[in-house]
Amino acid sequence: MTIHTLDLGFLNLEQAIAAFVVEGPEGLILIESGPASTLPHLEQALAYKGWKKEDIKQVLLSHIHFDHAGAAWAFAAAGVDIQVHPKGLPHLQSPEKLYNSARMIYGDQMDTLWGEMRPIDPARLHAPEHGQSISAAGLICTPWYTPGHAVHHIAWQIGHVLFAGDVAGVKINQGPVMPPCPPPDINIEDWQASIQLMRQLPIDTLYLTHFGEIKDIQRHLDELENRLISWAAWMYPYFEKQIPSEVIIPEFQAFVKADLLANRVLDSELQRYEAANPAFMSVAGLLRYWKKKNG
Repeated sequence: MTIHTLDLGFLNLEQAIAAFVVEGPEGLILIESGPASTLPHLEQALAYKGWKKEDIKQVLLSHIHFDHAGAAWAFAAAGVDIQVHPKGLPHLQSPEKLYNSARMIYGDQMDTLWGEMRPIDPARLHAPEHGQSISAAGLICTPWYTPGHAVHHIAWQIGHVLFAGDVAGVKINQGPVMPPCPPPDINIEDWQASIQLMRQLPIDTLYLTHFGEIKDIQRHLDELENRLISWAAWMYPYFEKQIPSEVIIPEFQAFVKADLLANRVLDSELQRYEAANPAFMSVAGLLRYWKKKNG
């Protein structure tokens, strides 16, 4: 098994969003499609290796957020089967609600950030069961349902490697690991349970969509859990006092930036962290978490 990390050049930035090609004995697997806005980058990266979309045997998605699954329709249109969590499958079959909700958030930036999202033929969509392995390209791939970041999240294990989507956080180069907390599904307790599941898996490498390979798994997951709890605790007083999100956002951005700088993140990397994990989205997600929890 050979793993290729493909940088999708999101917003013309390096190391913001990755897709992964896994070479098996019977062909290729693509893990994550990235958004449609980066599809030309992905096609170019495949072509550089001498591949095209039709050479992919299966696409394995971690979840249906645009930065992970927005271009999956292009592979389905080329005849490739798509594996996705059962709660995410209907949204790929009929993406109008998902797309329109996102447009309410991103407005005029929607096309630049994410591009279009087309419906996928139901015959191309498959929803594996938690822990029930499937065969793809001659490899055994095991889907682990890992909610917390999203209710429709899967971490894919192939051999001793786990492709962890967003549930194992965002880490750029040697910077700290940050928990992406967009609405509407953030659940701290579920996320902690998913972190515990990952701790117990027989794996020696994590691959993060944002961005790349992690070897020191236990330390990484401990740092992720601690920061997740810290972010939720930081947000709670703002929720309790019903402070408007437009007031919270700049304060949270300053809080996150201070943490990044304290961990010696370079100025050039701050933009990559923000592109992969926008602070304003975490404000919305964490406020929604506290509202549900105290509803």
